[in-house]
Amino acid sequence: MTAPKGSRGDLFDPDCPTRRLLDRIGTKWTSMAVKVLADADPEEVRFAELQRRMPGVSQKMLSATLQSLTRDGLVARRVEPTVPPKVHYRLTDLGRSLEVPLAALREWAEKHMAAIDQANATARSGDG
Repeated sequence: MTAPKGSRGDLFDPDCPTRRLLDRIGTKWTSMAVKVLADADPEEVRFAELQRRMPGVSQKMLSATLQSLTRDGLVARRVEPTVPPKVHYRLTDLGRSLEVPLAALREWAEKHMAAIDQANATARSGDG
């Protein structure tokens, strides 16, 4: 069941638009892409530079991530008509607003990673 327009929705409903959006923006590649673009803001970043600054991301995954961010209005894409085309990306105002909560989540992860690692080590030692 879809929530009425203007309502916050129900995160526990698989069809909730909020849940679908969180699925898209909650990936490590989205977080990294937004961070790289926010660090460059207001300048644009070319595709190859984004890939260089995001170790481990494949060309296919970066392309899919940027397409999703562009479709959602978080990233603007500009193509220079050269051969081959040069493609540039930058955050939109909406994308810049996403950097704040993502930065808070990254900060939380960095602050608590040692405790999480310790909990995992303790759980593994108790599995045997």
